[in-house]
Amino acid sequence: MAELEAVIFDQDGVIADTERDGHRVAFNRAFKEFNLNIEWGVKTYGELLKVGGGKERMRHYLIREGLDKNIEDVDTLIKEVHKRKTEIFMEIIGEGQMGLRPGVARLVRECHDANLKLAVCSTANERAVNTLLRTLFGEKGYGWFDVILAGDIVRAKKPDPEIYNLAKEKLAVSSINCVVIEDNRNGLLAAKGAGMRCIITVNSYTQSEDFSGADLVITSLGDVGRDKTEILAGGKNLTFEGQITVSLLRQVIGKEK
Repeated sequence: MAELEAVIFDQDGVIADTERDGHRVAFNRAFKEFNLNIEWGVKTYGELLKVGGGKERMRHYLIREGLDKNIEDVDTLIKEVHKRKTEIFMEIIGEGQMGLRPGVARLVRECHDANLKLAVCSTANERAVNTLLRTLFGEKGYGWFDVILAGDIVRAKKPDPEIYNLAKEKLAVSSINCVVIEDNRNGLLAAKGAGMRCIITVNSYTQSEDFSGADLVITSLGDVGRDKTEILAGGKNLTFEGQITVSLLRQVIGKEK
């Protein structure tokens, strides 16, 4: 019988709303510094998020727009621009412009107090992921995460399940005892491909995506009195009290597929 042992978080869009006002802004500043006539608007960036990974996103855009034909060494340019973009993103973090999404701090603490294993699995740059986690949770909270996987630690990015398969190995747990919290379809497919339960917490970029197969779809993790979450799909037979709790995660693990 399945029993909750580990909770795995995606970062961008789940722990913090970093995409629109963090990564997108950093990309645009980096493009300008490299004299590239590129500016990703909010809508365009939302479409590009369907491609997992920042460097992969850049390559996809350059090829789609035919801009790669005018660049002598596309691989080097992508690497250099992405490196600078990461530096700018961390400057944005350092300026305190990023905050935790509702309910994240509470749920992480609940999981820690319940002696559950905690992990973060992100396609974002490893340095940026760790900097953001340290900034938002502090050193004490950062230390509660047993495993942090990011960047190019795996060959295949989400929707491939490789990063979640690696997480379960490092956590030494079975897939059926893990709950993944994601915000987009690529993440959902990756989690399900690894045989894990998956809860989707939507944001402005992902709310219209197809989340068929998710165990639960919600507006946020919720903080009673400040941000009451709403169940959008998958809440049948669950005892729900306005926020995602360890008790609810255990119900998700134990429900029939």
